[in-house]
Amino acid sequence: MRKLEFDSLASDCSYNIREAVSKEILPILKDNRDIIILCIGTDRSTGDSLGPLVGDKLKFLKRKGIYILGNLEKPIHAKNLVETLAMINSTYKNPYIIAIDACLGSLPSVGNVIIDSKPLTPGAALNKDLPSVGNLSITGVVNISGSLEFMVLQNTRLYVVMNLATVIANGIYHSIIKTVGSREQCENINIPVSKNEKDKLLKA
Repeated sequence: MRKLEFDSLASDCSYNIREAVSKEILPILKDNRDIIILCIGTDRSTGDSLGPLVGDKLKFLKRKGIYILGNLEKPIHAKNLVETLAMINSTYKNPYIIAIDACLGSLPSVGNVIIDSKPLTPGAALNKDLPSVGNLSITGVVNISGSLEFMVLQNTRLYVVMNLATVIANGIYHSIIKTVGSREQCENINIPVSKNEKDKLLKA
């Protein structure tokens, strides 16, 4: 899979995320591998809260073989990531990990969602020495990279982070519905989504 990048403000962003994630996880589900949706970040920093926000929006999603780790109540961050990865590897057999995290990027890419079939490196913007994680990575560009990244993350607009969290959670939710659940369950989604985009998702 080549790297994909979508504008979170585009009306078809959640749809595009759904299609990309569905394509990747379908063969994984056929192999009966557990799928771990690992939402990385901390609610102590606005810019770094993307992962926990996505996890919080998805915590109601209950499907056999699908596990959501990391949310606002129990975030997965630099201090417990290694421990969490050890738990995953000891608890689940050959798990497929979808890692979700915030990142910094160029000014034109702020607000974009990046999906890639390779691991992400948590804490890279802050020069933290953490293990790479994920078979599939989904990152949201929350602000511009450069100097004083810690301050940049602290001063990131909540609107950007919330919008990214909504479209990512919505796209993942519908990818699970498409590959695991039923059409009727789409009607009960409680993640905000525009009528046009919901109609597109339901008709696909």
